[in-house]
Amino acid sequence: MAVEEVRETEATEAIEAAEGTVETGTTAEIAAEIVEASAEASAQAAAAVAAQTLYSIAPGYTLNVRSGPGTQYRLIRTLAPGSKVPIFCQRPGETISGPYGTTKIWDNIEVGEYVSDAYVRTGSDGYVASRCA
Repeated sequence: MAVEEVRETEATEAIEAAEGTVETGTTAEIAAEIVEASAEASAQAAAAVAAQTLYSIAPGYTLNVRSGPGTQYRLIRTLAPGSKVPIFCQRPGETISGPYGTTKIWDNIEVGEYVSDAYVRTGSDGYVASRCA
């Protein structure tokens, strides 16, 4: 089998595994399909980020952002009063009392960044997002 045929077969198998319904074609055609599928996935991801709900932190408070769900975790940064945060997932941790009650729920606002839900106006005393894995 020629090198070009091997590359074409490998590319076709990779696309079929990812999408399930790709026709065999030249390497250029397959590459174009990969680029198109990648662009569509990027657009969907951007739309999901744009649609992310932002929650206000308690007025008048500067909020500590920590590396895990508790005050024993490293302080990463602080959020200024009036800041808004996304909640990607939530996990139980140290119990904290704040303006929105007493809770053990911690909100994941970025990769490796957590804030106590006691300082985030979610409108709920419970979980508003899925639990972090």
